[in-house]
Amino acid sequence: MRRRSWSSLARSWGVRNLYPGLASSLCQPGGSLGPWLLLRGRREHHAVKPYEKMTLAQLKEAEDEFDEEDIKAIEIYREKRLQEWKALKKKQKFGELREIAGNQYVNEVTNAEKDLWVIIHLYRSSIPMCLLVNQHLSVLARKFPETKFVKAIVNSCIQHYHDNCLPTIFVYRNGQIEGKFIGIIECGGINLKLEELEWKLSEVGAIQTDLEENPKKGIEDMMVSSIRNISIYDSDSSNSDNDAK
Repeated sequence: MRRRSWSSLARSWGVRNLYPGLASSLCQPGGSLGPWLLLRGRREHHAVKPYEKMTLAQLKEAEDEFDEEDIKAIEIYREKRLQEWKALKKKQKFGELREIAGNQYVNEVTNAEKDLWVIIHLYRSSIPMCLLVNQHLSVLARKFPETKFVKAIVNSCIQHYHDNCLPTIFVYRNGQIEGKFIGIIECGGINLKLEELEWKLSEVGAIQTDLEENPKKGIEDMMVSSIRNISIYDSDSSNSDNDAK
């Protein structure tokens, strides 16, 4: 007996016009269709057979048992899966840090589609900190594909931009700058960690992080404590000097 593909079986049940790549996700054993679609067995037994447990031979045998209700259930599920697939593709449309030229800035960044978050890094490849930021942004672009991440050589966008202002990160939404990090210190320092940059961008609202707190919080608390201790020491020393006089 000639074996039939999962896609041809699906079409024979009325599941038609599948997008490329979607048929396999719907029809493979253990795929997402299994938990949803239950095929009713012979009417005299009033049985219900889980689709994911049926072999090709059983599926072939069951074809003649499908009634109008079975086919309708398949069609409803097909539409649901197509809508979910389209929504996922729309949401995950980026996923990489793209290079743009200065003449693309307006279209790609300022005039980006409504409510889209856009992160642009202005850089020079001769500055090590810029290379570090590009490395981190590449990882974050893959982690947050619903946000647009782009980079541009600064000279192509702004002439005579000072090196002290690099790296520069602008965060746009609806044509407005919602956040900016200019220079090494604002970007997080020369030892910037990936999680620290992720937190900075999440505070602006450009990404939805799963980090529960600022990764640099412990370091900042230690710095504040050290500064406070130094201030107290200086104050005590001053008072001692005055008493000696």
